[in-house]
Amino acid sequence: MTSVRSWLGDRVRGTLDALVDPRLELAGASSPATKIGLRQLFGTYRSAVEEGRPLPRLRDTGLRVLSEADEDGILLFLLAVLGIDRGRFVDIGAGDCVSASNCANLALNLGFHGLFVEGDPERIGLGRRFYASHPDTRAYPPKTVHAFVTRDNVNDVIRGAGFDGEIDVLSIDIDGNDYWIWEAITCVQPRIVVIETHTEYRLHDVCAPYQAGFDWRQARADDVVGASPVAMRRLGEQLGYRLVGGNRFGYNAFFVRAELGAELVPTIDVEDLLRHDWNREPTAWSAPAAP
Repeated sequence: MTSVRSWLGDRVRGTLDALVDPRLELAGASSPATKIGLRQLFGTYRSAVEEGRPLPRLRDTGLRVLSEADEDGILLFLLAVLGIDRGRFVDIGAGDCVSASNCANLALNLGFHGLFVEGDPERIGLGRRFYASHPDTRAYPPKTVHAFVTRDNVNDVIRGAGFDGEIDVLSIDIDGNDYWIWEAITCVQPRIVVIETHTEYRLHDVCAPYQAGFDWRQARADDVVGASPVAMRRLGEQLGYRLVGGNRFGYNAFFVRAELGAELVPTIDVEDLLRHDWNREPTAWSAPAAP
């Protein structure tokens, strides 16, 4: 006979399994309560701007709904401060378009339309099916495109999905050629850019050479991968963008078009991306010796 102790143990384990079921997390992430809370927070930020009241520091606004770290809250703050409501996004390197996504919260909870681009056919297929069946998006789901993006095809991929001109958010996270893809994009002009950088390079100006077929999983331990925050800031300035923040670990950097909101969202130094203790851990990479 099963003991009461064993039975209770099974019940507790079953409850814990249910609590971490990703389907339940997704249900909560797009629930009416979540939408109301986000809208209220958006309105609070917007009212502060309109009434001339002090705004929080960008680094204090982070929260996670579906993003990998706290990117969802930072994007919400920037959108509110800049007065952007129900806009458009392009997400390059979207994965399954839902988990650890910088743009899923925009699509599910904030009424944005957008484009997800991903090189893995299985993962982009998961995203396509998810948005086609989700109650919040099935009437007009975001576009999903299977493509391995290069600097030669990226504009054709974006235009081919019907996106051109002004957009509100551009997210790039392709684990390698992020710098070169941002530099190559000319068909859309985003107001906000969130892009992966490699904080292990600290304050060095480091950028891996462009390789059209680069796959980070095949990189050697001593290979330079991606671009440092310093290199990415330099590119942003060349393209007309200001560095305004990062996620709490610093590896996803946020840029705003230079003419937008400078009095509301100040430009930051690269050092501000490296504040978290995570960036004080030792790494295997060190700057090459001077010749």
